[in-house]
Amino acid sequence: MSQKADIGLIGLAVMGENLVLNIESRGFTVAVFNRTVDKVTHFVGGRAKGKNIIGTTSITELISTLKTPRKVMLMVKAGQPVDEFIEVLVPHLEKGDIVIDGGNSHYPDTIRRTKYLESKGMLFIGTGVSGGEEGALHGPSIMPGGSPAAWPHVKPIFQSIAAKVADGTPCCDWVGSDGAGHFVKMVHNGIEYGDMQLISEAYHIMKELLGMNAGEMHEVFRKWNTGGLDSYLIEITRDILAFKDADGMPLVDKILDTAGQKGTGKWTSETSLDIGIPLTLISEAVYARCLSALKEERVAASEMLRGPKPGFSGDRNTFLDDLEKALYASKIVSYAQGFTLLRAAAEEFKWNLNYGSIALLWRGGCIIRSAFLGKIKEAFDKDPKLNNMLLDPFFKEKIESSQEAWRRVISIAVLNGIWVPAFSTALNYFDGYRNSRLPANLLQAQRDYFGAHQYERVDKPRGEFFHTNWTGHGSDTASSTYHV
Repeated sequence: MSQKADIGLIGLAVMGENLVLNIESRGFTVAVFNRTVDKVTHFVGGRAKGKNIIGTTSITELISTLKTPRKVMLMVKAGQPVDEFIEVLVPHLEKGDIVIDGGNSHYPDTIRRTKYLESKGMLFIGTGVSGGEEGALHGPSIMPGGSPAAWPHVKPIFQSIAAKVADGTPCCDWVGSDGAGHFVKMVHNGIEYGDMQLISEAYHIMKELLGMNAGEMHEVFRKWNTGGLDSYLIEITRDILAFKDADGMPLVDKILDTAGQKGTGKWTSETSLDIGIPLTLISEAVYARCLSALKEERVAASEMLRGPKPGFSGDRNTFLDDLEKALYASKIVSYAQGFTLLRAAAEEFKWNLNYGSIALLWRGGCIIRSAFLGKIKEAFDKDPKLNNMLLDPFFKEKIESSQEAWRRVISIAVLNGIWVPAFSTALNYFDGYRNSRLPANLLQAQRDYFGAHQYERVDKPRGEFFHTNWTGHGSDTASSTYHV
């Protein structure tokens, strides 16, 4: 065993343990520490036994085992625990040493922590790590950002443990300064919310409208996973629908219909409002989880509120083909919104984001990995300044060829009282984005009427504002602020 470790890791929950084993398997020596020291003893004597993994029982001991510049990775709960560990580490570190936060931290915290550690002469990396337990062990998607000077020191480790695409390219590269890495991970998780909600709605349509059982739906998802929808989430949905409980019945039918969330979807939605980007599908997916949590209220409401009774009389296979196209088109909208948010954030925070590279980071290891992402990379490689994925020739053609099916599926679902919030908002965004004239002219007139907020005119240059005394009794004085 090496005398000095290449990297130290704090936090031996399942993600931390698996990352340590992954790093060690690539030829690096890892020192580990956990606040509950028994976990260190258990890990070193169990899964880590005989490996180049050094167990330590204090921060002082951990730091003493590391090569310089010291690299310490935190795999602890986001929020206050990260700040607490940073404060414990700082007195033991020297200039040029590197602290890495590998948890799901909120990007403003990462911006703050980067500035704080750099002010003390140290370096900080906030990195998104996606792929769950299996990804951590066998190859996650890694999205590092923070102090650029830190990247050369961790690049060999991170790129060696990351997932690889078919040509061997690692799903890990430097994203950008301060909070860029955690921002990209946040958007990844937001898109994940949208993907999961869309798939769940497709399942709901099959179950409630078409009357399909889990086995039949398993076959549909198995087929979809061999085509354009080929992805990790479609793959696991296929497997879930085939899984039987101890009594031989589908386990999925026995799971309570209330969804949990850890906050990254909400952060994505909140950020879109702060920056002013319409992230309608991801936001709807967050609200869908909130609505699902009102289980007792929904059960009571189901006894009092009535809607149409679902009934389908068409050709099932034709409708399933339409549903596949509707899911694909809605998925395009979800990713288009996510990448639009990334573009707006890059301008807001002065990040130099490479959108094609980000799509590549998500091609393997992460939860939203799919063949679809290869097309996104191609779109941004062809046009790095692409404003919206919907304008790329490939995705434009896919939307156009899917549009009739998309509208049929949503119309039939709505007429039958089937809940499809994500499908519906995806189509609404598309219709809004392609419309050269929206009814916001009336809305702006209303704002000027009651608040003198002013408006622009179609027959005057942009940036020239007007106010009207709509009643003849008001003032000609306009509001001093105007917000687009």
